[in-house]
Amino acid sequence: MSETGGVREVKSAARTVELLELLAARGDRPARLQELADELGVPRSSMYALLQTLISRGWVRTDVTGSLYGIGIHALLTGTSYLDSDPRVRLVRPYLDEASEALGETIHLGRLDGRGVAYLATRESHEYLRTISRVGRRLPAHVGALGKALLAQRPDGELPEGPYEAFTPHTRTSRRALLDDLAQVRARGYSVDREEGVLGIVGFGFALRYDTPAQDAISCSVPVARLTPEHEERIIAVMREIRAKIEATAPGSGGAADWR
Repeated sequence: MSETGGVREVKSAARTVELLELLAARGDRPARLQELADELGVPRSSMYALLQTLISRGWVRTDVTGSLYGIGIHALLTGTSYLDSDPRVRLVRPYLDEASEALGETIHLGRLDGRGVAYLATRESHEYLRTISRVGRRLPAHVGALGKALLAQRPDGELPEGPYEAFTPHTRTSRRALLDDLAQVRARGYSVDREEGVLGIVGFGFALRYDTPAQDAISCSVPVARLTPEHEERIIAVMREIRAKIEATAPGSGGAADWR
Protein backbone atom coordinates (compact mmCIF):
# COMPACT_ATOMS: atom_id res chain seq x y z
CA MET A 1 0.00 0.00 0.00
CA SER A 2 1.40 3.38 -0.98
CA GLU A 3 1.88 6.23 1.43
CA THR A 4 1.17 9.94 1.14
CA GLY A 5 2.98 12.25 3.52
CA GLY A 6 3.78 9.30 5.78
CA VAL A 7 0.10 8.25 5.98
CA ARG A 8 -1.08 5.01 4.41
CA GLU A 9 -3.29 5.50 1.35
CA VAL A 10 -6.87 4.30 1.78
CA LYS A 11 -7.31 1.82 -1.04
CA SER A 12 -11.08 2.23 -1.42
CA ALA A 13 -10.80 6.03 -1.51
CA ALA A 14 -7.96 5.89 -4.04
CA ARG A 15 -9.98 3.56 -6.26
CA THR A 16 -12.98 5.88 -6.11
CA VAL A 17 -10.90 8.88 -7.13
CA GLU A 18 -9.22 6.91 -9.94
CA LEU A 19 -12.63 5.89 -11.28
CA LEU A 20 -13.98 9.44 -11.23
CA GLU A 21 -10.86 10.79 -12.92
CA LEU A 22 -11.10 8.09 -15.58
CA LEU A 23 -14.74 8.89 -16.32
CA ALA A 24 -14.02 12.63 -16.38
CA ALA A 25 -11.15 12.13 -18.83
CA ARG A 26 -13.42 10.24 -21.23
CA GLY A 27 -15.66 13.28 -21.64
CA ASP A 28 -18.56 12.42 -23.94
CA ARG A 29 -17.42 8.81 -24.37
CA PRO A 30 -19.31 6.72 -21.78
CA ALA A 31 -17.69 3.48 -20.62
CA ARG A 32 -18.94 -0.05 -20.07
CA LEU A 33 -18.46 -1.95 -16.85
CA GLN A 34 -15.82 -4.29 -18.21
CA GLU A 35 -13.83 -1.41 -19.70
CA LEU A 36 -13.64 0.30 -16.33
CA ALA A 37 -12.76 -2.90 -14.48
CA ASP A 38 -9.98 -3.67 -16.97
CA GLU A 39 -8.62 -0.12 -16.98
CA LEU A 40 -8.33 0.05 -13.18
CA GLY A 41 -7.42 -3.60 -12.69
CA VAL A 42 -10.23 -4.45 -10.27
CA PRO A 43 -12.74 -7.33 -10.22
CA ARG A 44 -15.90 -6.75 -12.22
CA SER A 45 -18.08 -7.33 -9.15
CA SER A 46 -16.16 -4.75 -7.10
CA MET A 47 -16.38 -2.21 -9.91
CA TYR A 48 -20.12 -2.76 -10.24
CA ALA A 49 -20.67 -2.20 -6.52
CA LEU A 50 -18.58 0.97 -6.57
CA LEU A 51 -20.46 2.32 -9.60
CA GLN A 52 -23.84 1.69 -7.99
CA THR A 53 -22.74 3.52 -4.83
CA LEU A 54 -21.58 6.53 -6.84
CA ILE A 55 -24.71 6.52 -8.99
CA SER A 56 -26.89 6.68 -5.88
CA ARG A 57 -24.95 9.75 -4.72
CA GLY A 58 -24.91 11.55 -8.07
CA TRP A 59 -21.20 11.22 -8.82
CA VAL A 60 -21.74 8.78 -11.70
CA ARG A 61 -24.62 8.53 -14.13
CA THR A 62 -25.81 5.64 -16.27
CA ASP A 63 -28.02 5.27 -19.35
CA VAL A 64 -31.51 3.73 -19.40
CA THR A 65 -30.06 0.28 -20.05
CA GLY A 66 -27.69 0.53 -17.09
CA SER A 67 -24.78 -0.55 -19.25
CA LEU A 68 -23.01 2.77 -19.94
CA TYR A 69 -21.40 5.00 -17.31
CA GLY A 70 -20.28 8.63 -17.27
CA ILE A 71 -19.37 11.36 -14.82
CA GLY A 72 -22.30 12.64 -12.74
CA ILE A 73 -23.69 16.05 -11.92
CA HIS A 74 -22.16 16.19 -8.45
CA ALA A 75 -18.74 16.51 -10.08
CA LEU A 76 -19.96 19.77 -11.62
CA LEU A 77 -21.35 21.01 -8.31
CA THR A 78 -18.06 20.31 -6.55
CA GLY A 79 -16.06 21.97 -9.33
CA THR A 80 -18.24 25.06 -9.16
CA SER A 81 -17.69 25.23 -5.41
CA TYR A 82 -13.95 25.14 -5.99
CA LEU A 83 -14.12 28.09 -8.39
CA ASP A 84 -16.42 30.08 -6.11
CA SER A 85 -14.27 29.57 -3.02
CA ASP A 86 -10.83 30.11 -4.53
CA PRO A 87 -9.51 33.58 -3.58
CA ARG A 88 -7.16 33.80 -6.56
CA VAL A 89 -9.96 33.15 -9.04
CA ARG A 90 -12.11 35.83 -7.39
CA LEU A 91 -9.18 38.24 -7.52
CA VAL A 92 -8.39 37.70 -11.19
CA ARG A 93 -11.90 37.63 -12.70
CA PRO A 94 -12.39 41.44 -12.92
CA TYR A 95 -9.03 41.80 -14.65
CA LEU A 96 -10.02 39.17 -17.21
CA ASP A 97 -13.04 41.36 -17.97
CA GLU A 98 -10.78 44.39 -18.31
CA ALA A 99 -8.41 42.61 -20.70
CA SER A 100 -11.30 41.24 -22.76
CA GLU A 101 -12.88 44.68 -23.12
CA ALA A 102 -9.57 46.29 -24.06
CA LEU A 103 -8.53 43.70 -26.64
CA GLY A 104 -11.75 42.11 -27.87
CA GLU A 105 -10.08 38.70 -27.67
CA THR A 106 -10.48 35.56 -25.57
CA ILE A 107 -8.78 35.73 -22.16
CA HIS A 108 -8.03 32.72 -19.94
CA LEU A 109 -6.93 32.00 -16.37
CA GLY A 110 -5.26 28.63 -15.84
CA ARG A 111 -3.53 26.75 -13.04
CA LEU A 112 -0.77 24.18 -13.26
CA ASP A 113 -2.02 20.71 -12.32
CA GLY A 114 0.75 18.14 -12.51
CA ARG A 115 1.83 18.03 -16.15
CA GLY A 116 -1.26 19.86 -17.35
CA VAL A 117 -3.07 23.15 -16.99
CA ALA A 118 -6.63 23.39 -15.69
CA TYR A 119 -8.73 26.26 -17.08
CA LEU A 120 -10.36 28.17 -14.20
CA ALA A 121 -11.96 31.14 -15.96
CA THR A 122 -12.47 32.38 -19.51
CA ARG A 123 -13.80 35.52 -21.15
CA GLU A 124 -14.77 34.66 -24.72
CA SER A 125 -14.25 36.98 -27.66
CA HIS A 126 -17.40 38.07 -29.46
CA GLU A 127 -15.49 37.58 -32.71
CA TYR A 128 -14.45 33.97 -32.07
CA LEU A 129 -16.74 31.82 -29.94
CA ARG A 130 -15.84 28.25 -29.03
CA THR A 131 -18.66 25.74 -29.09
CA ILE A 132 -17.33 24.19 -25.84
CA SER A 133 -16.13 26.19 -22.84
CA ARG A 134 -12.64 25.38 -21.62
CA VAL A 135 -13.45 26.11 -17.98
CA GLY A 136 -12.96 22.95 -15.97
CA ARG A 137 -10.95 21.29 -18.72
CA ARG A 138 -7.30 20.32 -18.65
CA LEU A 139 -4.65 20.41 -21.38
CA PRO A 140 -1.02 19.26 -21.34
CA ALA A 141 1.26 22.11 -20.28
CA HIS A 142 3.54 21.82 -23.31
CA VAL A 143 0.91 22.71 -25.91
CA GLY A 144 -0.37 26.13 -24.89
CA ALA A 145 0.61 29.61 -23.81
CA LEU A 146 -0.64 29.14 -20.24
CA GLY A 147 1.34 25.97 -19.70
CA LYS A 148 4.55 27.23 -21.27
CA ALA A 149 4.42 30.42 -19.21
CA LEU A 150 4.25 28.27 -16.06
CA LEU A 151 6.83 25.69 -17.16
CA ALA A 152 9.28 28.53 -17.73
CA GLN A 153 9.00 29.41 -14.03
CA ARG A 154 10.49 26.04 -13.12
CA PRO A 155 13.95 24.46 -13.45
CA ASP A 156 14.59 22.64 -16.71
CA GLY A 157 15.30 19.49 -14.74
CA GLU A 158 11.62 19.17 -13.84
CA LEU A 159 10.65 18.81 -17.49
CA PRO A 160 9.93 15.14 -18.29
CA GLU A 161 11.56 13.32 -21.17
CA GLY A 162 9.72 13.41 -24.48
CA PRO A 163 8.37 12.78 -26.91
CA TYR A 164 5.26 14.77 -26.04
CA GLU A 165 1.82 14.45 -27.57
CA ALA A 166 1.31 16.40 -30.79
CA PHE A 167 -1.91 18.41 -30.99
CA THR A 168 -1.05 20.10 -34.30
CA PRO A 169 1.87 19.93 -36.75
CA HIS A 170 3.34 22.92 -34.86
CA THR A 171 3.42 21.31 -31.39
CA ARG A 172 6.89 21.00 -29.88
CA THR A 173 7.11 17.29 -29.17
CA SER A 174 10.80 16.95 -28.23
CA ARG A 175 12.27 17.94 -24.90
CA ARG A 176 15.09 19.88 -26.60
CA ALA A 177 12.69 21.95 -28.70
CA LEU A 178 10.54 22.75 -25.67
CA LEU A 179 13.57 23.69 -23.55
CA ASP A 180 14.74 26.10 -26.27
CA ASP A 181 11.29 27.67 -26.35
CA LEU A 182 11.14 28.01 -22.55
CA ALA A 183 14.49 29.81 -22.61
CA GLN A 184 12.91 32.37 -24.95
CA VAL A 185 9.90 32.67 -22.64
CA ARG A 186 12.18 33.56 -19.73
CA ALA A 187 14.10 36.08 -21.84
CA ARG A 188 11.06 38.05 -23.04
CA GLY A 189 8.83 37.49 -19.98
CA TYR A 190 5.86 35.82 -21.68
CA SER A 191 5.10 32.74 -23.78
CA VAL A 192 3.82 32.46 -27.32
CA ASP A 193 1.81 29.54 -28.71
CA ARG A 194 1.66 29.82 -32.49
CA GLU A 195 -0.92 27.20 -33.47
CA GLU A 196 0.70 24.59 -31.22
CA GLY A 197 -2.50 23.66 -29.40
CA VAL A 198 -5.19 24.68 -31.91
CA LEU A 199 -4.71 25.35 -35.61
CA GLY A 200 -5.52 28.93 -36.52
CA ILE A 201 -5.09 30.25 -32.97
CA VAL A 202 -2.13 32.09 -31.43
CA GLY A 203 -1.83 32.53 -27.66
CA PHE A 204 0.23 34.80 -25.41
CA GLY A 205 0.76 33.61 -21.83
CA PHE A 206 1.83 35.51 -18.69
CA ALA A 207 2.68 33.78 -15.40
CA LEU A 208 1.16 35.41 -12.31
CA ARG A 209 4.07 35.68 -9.93
CA TYR A 210 2.17 36.08 -6.66
CA ASP A 211 3.36 32.52 -5.85
CA THR A 212 6.89 31.15 -6.18
CA PRO A 213 7.06 29.32 -8.43
CA ALA A 214 3.97 30.63 -10.18
CA GLN A 215 0.96 28.33 -10.16
CA ASP A 216 -1.43 30.51 -12.19
CA ALA A 217 -1.18 32.26 -15.54
CA ILE A 218 -3.34 34.38 -17.82
CA SER A 219 -3.39 34.27 -21.60
CA CYS A 220 -4.89 35.95 -24.62
CA SER A 221 -5.95 33.84 -27.62
CA VAL A 222 -6.49 35.34 -31.05
CA PRO A 223 -7.21 33.90 -34.51
CA VAL A 224 -4.26 34.07 -36.90
CA ALA A 225 -6.43 35.93 -39.41
CA ARG A 226 -6.74 38.91 -37.04
CA LEU A 227 -3.20 38.95 -35.68
CA THR A 228 -1.43 41.86 -37.32
CA PRO A 229 1.97 43.01 -35.96
CA GLU A 230 0.25 46.07 -34.48
CA HIS A 231 -2.41 43.97 -32.75
CA GLU A 232 0.20 41.59 -31.37
CA GLU A 233 2.13 44.51 -29.92
CA ARG A 234 -1.02 45.85 -28.28
CA ILE A 235 -1.94 42.42 -26.86
CA ILE A 236 1.47 42.09 -25.21
CA ALA A 237 1.32 45.61 -23.77
CA VAL A 238 -2.21 45.21 -22.38
CA MET A 239 -1.56 41.75 -20.94
CA ARG A 240 1.64 42.95 -19.25
CA GLU A 241 -0.33 45.78 -17.69
CA ILE A 242 -3.08 43.42 -16.55
CA ARG A 243 -0.52 41.07 -15.01
CA ALA A 244 1.09 43.96 -13.13
CA LYS A 245 -2.29 45.02 -11.74
CA ILE A 246 -3.12 41.50 -10.59
CA GLU A 247 0.26 41.00 -8.94
CA ALA A 248 0.04 44.38 -7.21
CA THR A 249 -3.44 43.58 -5.89
CA ALA A 250 -2.82 39.99 -4.77
CA PRO A 251 -2.65 39.96 -0.96
CA GLY A 252 -0.58 37.73 1.28
CA SER A 253 -2.26 34.84 2.99
CA GLY A 254 -3.30 37.13 5.86
CA GLY A 255 -4.19 34.19 8.04
CA ALA A 256 -6.28 32.57 5.32
CA ALA A 257 -5.75 28.95 4.35
CA ASP A 258 -2.54 28.41 2.39
CA TRP A 259 -3.81 25.81 -0.06
CA ARG A 260 -1.42 23.25 -1.51
